[in-house]
Amino acid sequence: MLDGISLDQLRTFIAAADTGSFSAAGRRLNRAQSVVSQTLANLEAGLGLALFDRSGRYPVLTAAGRALLADARAVAGGMDLFKARAKGLAGGLEPELSVVVDVMFPIEVLTSAVAAFQAEFPATPLRLYVEALGAVIEPVLAGTCAFGIMGSLPLAPPELTRERLLTVRLGMLVSPLHPLAAHAGPIPAAVLARHIQLVLTDRTRLSEGHEFGVFSPKTWRLADLGAKHVFLRAGLGFGGMPLAAVREDLAQGTLVEIAIEDAPAARPLMPMSVIYRTDTPPGPAGRWLIERLREAPAACPSGQDFVLPAVAVA
Repeated sequence: MLDGISLDQLRTFIAAADTGSFSAAGRRLNRAQSVVSQTLANLEAGLGLALFDRSGRYPVLTAAGRALLADARAVAGGMDLFKARAKGLAGGLEPELSVVVDVMFPIEVLTSAVAAFQAEFPATPLRLYVEALGAVIEPVLAGTCAFGIMGSLPLAPPELTRERLLTVRLGMLVSPLHPLAAHAGPIPAAVLARHIQLVLTDRTRLSEGHEFGVFSPKTWRLADLGAKHVFLRAGLGFGGMPLAAVREDLAQGTLVEIAIEDAPAARPLMPMSVIYRTDTPPGPAGRWLIERLREAPAACPSGQDFVLPAVAVA
């Protein structure tokens, strides 16, 4: 008998529980009260349980009815998601969205955009990978990610299209206990060369032979920005970090910024761009997320740590 229970019966049960009467449920569902009553009687017969106590003027949920109401809502809600996803797929919506993001990209911007994506596309699974340097490019080229967010690298192949998002401000940092922190004024290259520089490395070979912001022959190479952050605070070396990720450290004095001789007076900048294969541009969900990533920085508290382009560059 349980196999004969229908989604229509569950929706009628939910409507009656929400409105408090069979007549009100009928008005919500555009049905006669007698049809609602018969539908619920059939449901109760199929379950072998009384869902409503009908002894009073208005029907009242029984203990069994209260226990099953949440399950009925879950089943009906799941069917709504099923229908919405089927409709989206029929209209070209991606069955899932895979994105790879440069580790230097501001996490609060990403979080804001992803939260909006979750609300807009609740039935579309999101796969998010965080990588560095060439490891952002590789999954986009392979087609395993719909798009990537890449820092400024001169090694992006021509088959990729770029769209500028923002520019991240970087800082060269050390622990206040590190010898470089006590150096007065801009630090010469000869002094930097005596100390270990913590450098972000690539998991792939795409950036092999290229160096980005390396000032010392003594390097420790890490593939994880979080580990680099912890190592900097531990005084194990000096290195560059996005200012948005270390704003609290700078305010509390657990990290200090150093200046490098012969480097530009302004802080270094890293442009961030969306990249995707020109022959397979993002679908509706991917394009929606890209636009949210473009809008999200304006509302972020650490907006001083990145620069928005005047016009998006394609």
